[in-house]
Amino acid sequence: MTPPGAQGDPSSGPGEPRSDRWSDLGRPPLNSASLRRALVREGGLWSSLDVVPVIGSTNTDLAGRADRLPEGAVLVAEEQNAGRGRLDRSWTAPARSGLFFSVLLKPGDGIPLERWGWLPLLTGVAVATGLSRAAGIDTALKWPNDLLVTVDGEERKAGGILAERAGAEGVVVGTGINVTLRADELPVPAAGSLALAGAVTTDRDPLLRAVLRALEDWYGRWRAAGGDPVASGLQETYAAGCATLGRKVRAELPGDRSVVGEAVAVDGDGRLVLATEEGVQEPVGAGDIVHLRAA
Repeated sequence: MTPPGAQGDPSSGPGEPRSDRWSDLGRPPLNSASLRRALVREGGLWSSLDVVPVIGSTNTDLAGRADRLPEGAVLVAEEQNAGRGRLDRSWTAPARSGLFFSVLLKPGDGIPLERWGWLPLLTGVAVATGLSRAAGIDTALKWPNDLLVTVDGEERKAGGILAERAGAEGVVVGTGINVTLRADELPVPAAGSLALAGAVTTDRDPLLRAVLRALEDWYGRWRAAGGDPVASGLQETYAAGCATLGRKVRAELPGDRSVVGEAVAVDGDGRLVLATEEGVQEPVGAGDIVHLRAA
């Protein structure tokens, strides 16, 4: 499936340098047929899996078709030229240097709407779980949606997650992970990649399979528990892997307001609870979190 406007890599004419999808042999393309065989099966969550060479945003494309697609559609891009993070920030990376994908989830009437806010946190747990198994590196989660790795003793952001309502009953969850990004390709000094963190493999096919299998497992547990983060084990697992807890942080909130305090818990609604110097425990449901002190 190639969305309107998406173009493959062109081949040059006779005698001209060739520029195609194999031009960077250190970054081979994903094998979509192999991924589908491994992940799309009867009775499983994943109903389809498409890989496109380039797209504006996998989230935007999948969300636009959400009402026409069954739950479990997966859209993967080798390159995004209009990728978005939270607060409409841009996310760009060289072609085939990472995993850029979105999934369509439809929790249904059995899951209270107020528990849908756990989906980006659930995805973070799944990403961390899958990468730990397949890449052999320790990862941590920065509330609410960042994946952290350690590069040269420093904490770096290697990935992000963005969840958006889609159609009448869906949620599209997009994930971007820097896999083979080199030091000279980092968009900002605080960025990192799996390669720079010492991953045992940067083969994106097994990495994507591991992440999507972990996501299917955690989503199944969460749904079976009616979206209850305690009964599903999600709240405890997220807290155990959350690098934000135990730190002094500044929460930059909508309306140009900020709160400083120690991050002491993630509550039942997935909000970060801050203990302020005034002795108040304030839950934060949306905003940017700045780590002010190491854990």
